Amino acid sequence: MSDVEPHHDAKHAAESAGRERGRGAHKGQQTRAAILEAALSLASQMGIEGLSIGALAEVTGMSKSGVFAHFGSREELQISVIREYHERFEEEVFMPAIQQPRGLPRLRALFEGWVAKVATEIDSGCIYISGAVEFDDRPGPVRDALAGMVVTWHGSLVRAIRMAIEMGHLRPDTDPMQMQFEIHGLILALHHDARFLRSPEALDRAHKAFERVIQFYAADSSVSSPGLAVPVGAASV
Repeated sequence: MSDVEPHHDAKHAAESAGRERGRGAHKGQQTRAAILEAALSLASQMGIEGLSIGALAEVTGMSKSGVFAHFGSREELQISVIREYHERFEEEVFMPAIQQPRGLPRLRALFEGWVAKVATEIDSGCIYISGAVEFDDRPGPVRDALAGMVVTWHGSLVRAIRMAIEMGHLRPDTDPMQMQFEIHGLILALHHDARFLRSPEALDRAHKAFERVIQFYAADSSVSSPGLAVPVGAASV
C-alpha cells in the first residue's frame, strides 16, 4: 500500500498542475483578447499609428510590462490588431456571403456585407482604409501585414466574380480584376462621402452604383434583381 500511495500522490499532483496550467493559459488568452478588443477600439479612433504599449496600458488599466508580455513590441501589437480586424471582417462579411448560391447571389452578398460593415464604421472608421492612408508610403512589417489582408479580401471578390462568369451570370469577356477594382472604388467613395462629408445619401448611391456595375457586366442585360435565377445551360459548379 505504501508503494502505491506515493505514485498516486504524484499522479494527482501532476494532474492538478496540468489543470492549473490550463487555467493559466485560458486566463492568458482572455487577457490577450481583452487587450485586442481595447486596441481595436483605440485604432479605430486614433489609427494604427496611435497604438502603443503605453497607450493601451492606460486604457486597459494594466501595467506596461503586462501588455508587453502579451505582444512583445509595438509593431507586434499593431500587426495583431490588423489580424484581429481581418478575422472579424471575414466572420461578418465573408462567411455569411459564402452561404449564398455561387454566382451573382454570392457576389451581391459580399458587396452588401461590405457596405453594411462600412455603415457600422461611419463614426469609427475602417482600418483597411485608414490604415492604407497611414502606411501607403511607409514600408515595413505593419504595412506588409495590412496590404496582405487587403489583397486576400480582393482575392475573395475576384473568385466570386469568376464564379459568376462560370455560372453564366456575367459576360465571358468580363475582366474579374477590373470589376473588383470598380467595386472597391464604390466602397472607397462610400466611406469618403459617409464619413467625411456625412452625406445621408451615400449608402443609397453605393447600392445604385453597384447595380450599374452589374448591369454593365451582366450576360443578360435584364438582370437587376438580387433573386437571380441561374440561366439555362449555365455551368454547374
